[in-house]
Amino acid sequence: MFHCSFTARGHENILATHKTTLELTSEKTLTKRGNCIVGVASSLTLDQFDQKIKKIVKSENTRIILHMNIDSVCEVIEGRGSRGLTYTDQKSMVIRKSSFECDRTLMVNADKASVDLKRDFVQLAKDPRRVILCKIDFLIE
Repeated sequence: MFHCSFTARGHENILATHKTTLELTSEKTLTKRGNCIVGVASSLTLDQFDQKIKKIVKSENTRIILHMNIDSVCEVIEGRGSRGLTYTDQKSMVIRKSSFECDRTLMVNADKASVDLKRDFVQLAKDPRRVILCKIDFLIE
């Protein structure tokens, strides 16, 4: 098993209403058009991941689990690796319910999108003073 930890921040324009994706971004600003974004100012981007992780995510046998915590409210999203994941983007990490792959994709076939998050988590994420503690586990099955 491999894992990494990082932080993101809340933002007043977080809506978390997208039905198929969820995103964390290193950008510090956010418009209401970014309705899949649940955290800004991420301290880690996909291109910064360790080469060992970039290799194992190319397998459908890799389970990817994102844990996000704001205070005592926790969200867990599970998805899969896939052959086309490159982890080269310098701004965004996108979790997808679909199997679509691009340089921004963190995981595919996820069990949640932003609309599926608990609303108390989303309410906390709307506060720019809040820090989102993030941990990603990569499990080879």
